[in-house]
Amino acid sequence: MRVETVHRVAHPPSEVLAWHDRPGALVRLTPPGLASADAPDAGGVQVGRLVGVRLGPSALPTALRPHWILRHLEHDPQGRFVDQQVRGPWRTWRHEHRTEADAGTADAADGSATALHDSIELELPRRLERLTPLAESQIRRLLAFRARQLHDDLDFHARFVDTPRRTIAITGSSGLIGTQLAALLETGGHTVHRMVRENQVGPGEISWDPRAGQLDPADLEGIDVVINLAGRSIATRWTPTARREIRGSRVNGTALISRTLAGMREGPAALVQASAIGIYGPRRPGELLTEADPGGEGFLADLVRDWEGSTRAAADAGVRVAHVRTGMALTDGGGPLLPQLPLFLAGVGGRLTAGDAMTSWISLDDIVRSFAHAALSAELHGPVNGVGPQPVSARDFARTLGMVLHRPALLPVPPLGPRLVLGGAAADELIRTDQNVSDARLRGSGFEPAHRTLEEALRHVLRR
Repeated sequence: MRVETVHRVAHPPSEVLAWHDRPGALVRLTPPGLASADAPDAGGVQVGRLVGVRLGPSALPTALRPHWILRHLEHDPQGRFVDQQVRGPWRTWRHEHRTEADAGTADAADGSATALHDSIELELPRRLERLTPLAESQIRRLLAFRARQLHDDLDFHARFVDTPRRTIAITGSSGLIGTQLAALLETGGHTVHRMVRENQVGPGEISWDPRAGQLDPADLEGIDVVINLAGRSIATRWTPTARREIRGSRVNGTALISRTLAGMREGPAALVQASAIGIYGPRRPGELLTEADPGGEGFLADLVRDWEGSTRAAADAGVRVAHVRTGMALTDGGGPLLPQLPLFLAGVGGRLTAGDAMTSWISLDDIVRSFAHAALSAELHGPVNGVGPQPVSARDFARTLGMVLHRPALLPVPPLGPRLVLGGAAADELIRTDQNVSDARLRGSGFEPAHRTLEEALRHVLRR
């Protein structure tokens, strides 16, 4: 089987080639629900380089995720490279990619557009040959995803073309948002140092231990911005032990970073801190929630207030602090969307809460770009809602997801289901939500979302 495609990107070939040759390109071109790279901090298309990925969402056990290894066979600096399977799910796989000036558009004369040519030759295992049409469809969807991702990332980087390249330290860099954020920044030419909870660190890594309160200020010398994403997942049963760990992983680690920055004479100038729209409380029907709102009630609201408050030492010392209050991040690689997909694909999906309850969503790529925007925008400080421009009702969310997947969305999920999985307390604050959160401050700071509607976001993340 041969699959050939041509996609056009409204950026010059020089920018496209530079982007592909930087660390992070493979991560940004790979949908999180499809695969994850063995070495997300590696880059380049040099001849002989081996590239390994694990297929399937990272939420699955490694033993259930096939290992796919490719080798770069050829590389032409003018815009051509070839990779071939060494080991993996196909009988054979060969991919040729060519980048050249786009001669088919009006702006091609000045070299400001690029044509991406991809040619893939593959053979499925004999027992799966009947699935060839499905494989071809999925590959075409993947190549369209990659072209859109490249275009949107280059659009983002273009807004900061006059901003000096930064050196940025990131905690939580192995998480869903952190992996993509580090890759986005690296493809923009910024230097990323991953903060890891290991005593033995590799190149470009910084050791820290939030439980023991250990972070050497010397390791942050030369860092321009710290982005703190660390924290235990809240998508679990909120037992007393889990509550303590969720709280401690956020408040104690953030306070450690804040104190460290406050005590440095010439340390990082900015701290971009993960936060959440949970601060507004789970149900605020009929209200438009902005950053000026004092917040609501509940475990999450109290947690987020204390979480944001733990940055006070850094702010008082003159460090620019921005709190990105993340909404429902949409991706097929994890988070709240992933558990819904099997139900919808089976034809039994539906809304999770009251039909008119509002859901403040954002695509994974736009929340990743929101964090990068906060890191690179010198004037942005304080809380900023990381949500999309158009929140929707739970009824419309289910209808749109069903439409994108070509499945019905008629049956509301019984409340007992989420309660059995998460327990009553977590289900009450994570599932039975009604939050219409405004993104006006984020957009007012110069941020341009790539996905303005829920349908657009779902079609991108699900490659539909």
